Amino acid sequence: MTTTPSYEIPTEMRDFAEKSVDQARKAFDSFISAARKTADTIQGSAEMARTNAQSMQSRSFAFAEQNVNAAFDLAQKLVRSRDVQEAMQHQAEFIRSQFAAIQSQAKEFGSMTQSAMQQSAEHTKAAMQQGVNTMQQGAEQAKNAANDLANNAS
Repeated sequence: MTTTPSYEIPTEMRDFAEKSVDQARKAFDSFISAARKTADTIQGSAEMARTNAQSMQSRSFAFAEQNVNAAFDLAQKLVRSRDVQEAMQHQAEFIRSQFAAIQSQAKEFGSMTQSAMQQSAEHTKAAMQQGVNTMQQGAEQAKNAANDLANNAS
């Protein structure tokens, strides 16, 4: 029966291996942290888009209500008109006021859309840049850990 010779791993080598594992763990933690931050930021962008969509939806209902109320007001004026000339005058006033209202509404929608797109683009750009920077830092830490490992092994 042969016995396996006892070989003890030197303390320096165990310390070196432990440091290497710690450095690798730190690099990995940095990477995961960056990935989580990026995911959170993307979720924030989606939430911002949802909020902007709700605002636009709310505003569109308000505009629809204004336009329908204006049409009912016209109908009431037309019913109360004494003659055709007065009815035509009410109709002309309605067309002028509705044309101005629709222009104003379209301008507001355009402004809201442009603002939402700009906010979203800026938020996404900042998030992606932050994610890239954090991942680069993690990659640099991993590279340094690998270099340290290689240098200490020599």
